Amino acid sequence: MVRAQAEWEGRPGIAAAITSSLMGWQRIRFEITEDASQGVDGSRHAYTPTLGAFNAVIGAAGDIMIPEDRLRAVMLMASQGRCVLEDELDKMLGKPWDEELEPFRYAGDGAPVRWLHAAV
Repeated sequence: MVRAQAEWEGRPGIAAAITSSLMGWQRIRFEITEDASQGVDGSRHAYTPTLGAFNAVIGAAGDIMIPEDRLRAVMLMASQGRCVLEDELDKMLGKPWDEELEPFRYAGDGAPVRWLHAAV
């Protein structure tokens, strides 16, 4: 198991291209954040083998921006009893991905270790 962290600079949208490339690897977990720049919203991409991909637009203040049509659709589904509103909002904000990736965000002496096993 290897953990890496890197900062990079590139044209807007490169985070999506990196995400597409990394998703082809097996048993990898990652998150990529592209900061907003002049006239361009940022983005957050996360991936875990159990949850799949998560993508969100990040505003200039660093907040996840949820489009109005997605909010309205979830509100309608919740009013019809087809989903639980809080659960769907958590998914739109990436909470399940945050919870799964949190143990991997820490590194260093004394940091807790999470052992992963895979059957081939």
